[in-house]
Amino acid sequence: MVCEALAEAVVQLDPTAQIDRLPFSDGGEGAFELFDALNLGKAVLCETQDPLGRNISANYYAFKDGKTAWIELSQASGIALLKEEEKNALQTSTFGTGLQIKHALESGYRNLILGIGGSATNDLGTGIFSALGGKLKDSSGKILEAKGASLALCTQLDYSDVMPSVKDTTITVACDVSNTLLGPAGAAHTYAPQKGALPQDVITLEHGATHFAELLYKLSGKAISKIKGGGAAGGTAAGMLGLFNSTLEPGFDLLSQLTKLEERVKSADLILTGEGKTDNQSQYGKVPFKVAELAKKYKTPVVLFAGSVTANPAILNQAGITESFSIKSDAMTLDYAKANAYRLLKEKALQQLKKYL
Repeated sequence: MVCEALAEAVVQLDPTAQIDRLPFSDGGEGAFELFDALNLGKAVLCETQDPLGRNISANYYAFKDGKTAWIELSQASGIALLKEEEKNALQTSTFGTGLQIKHALESGYRNLILGIGGSATNDLGTGIFSALGGKLKDSSGKILEAKGASLALCTQLDYSDVMPSVKDTTITVACDVSNTLLGPAGAAHTYAPQKGALPQDVITLEHGATHFAELLYKLSGKAISKIKGGGAAGGTAAGMLGLFNSTLEPGFDLLSQLTKLEERVKSADLILTGEGKTDNQSQYGKVPFKVAELAKKYKTPVVLFAGSVTANPAILNQAGITESFSIKSDAMTLDYAKANAYRLLKEKALQQLKKYL
């Protein structure tokens, strides 16, 4: 939708313009659209659960090689699946994403890429562990429900019923944010408030993540608390590295190689990009900033359009973003902006791109 709206505006301003449309993603939401645009495989529908354990159907992406599957965490564990009043980082779980991984394993896929982003969770991926047969237990041996509120209570990790095929599977976590698991810029303090966590909940989640990281280190020798990017998706990135033999790679880099993005940027005269909301957190690996980093290398102007732009102008400028524009005005309700996003984006582009075309 964004690509088409911007393309229409560009063509209206300059009918001779050559446009390269690329519905890019950082490994979170939007990756499927990119894969379909490149005709790399097909979406596979399976039965799973949403972040609160309700039954839903959701897709993962199976590549044509028959070995590789892309699991997009937001499909089953995404914040967009919840109403505002349902958001609760203490109670939500990645269990549904684990069910999708289980389905992919049962279907024979042994090279899994987990695209994280847009999560409603802060459970360090324990929901995934549980869905694959693992058990979290407290000091009395009682099995705990895998969720943020259980992290501080867990004293044992039981792998006895984990699917055997997990050992023969390569799991890559595609992640682009640089936040570590713990601390002021960690999962709980940075992202949990967006997921319904109250100030006291943030403290609880931070304590739980600290305890769980120490438990993992004690049991496996894996230190996950200071891994760059470990705080992504409520600590799912760190948890997957600690619970399984996963690796963490920049999703942007994986997809850039797939689409030859740098070659496209190098040949462009103008780059248009955007996201839902651009704030100061966006500098930690979000697509517009990564694209701008490439564009800066070739001195290509970058114009950003977002639902709202609240990031410090100095941060935007330093990143290589030439100009940025909010689609939603202060007087506009969010519901109205969402319902009219296509028209509003096109109109804003028509107003602001005249100087470039």
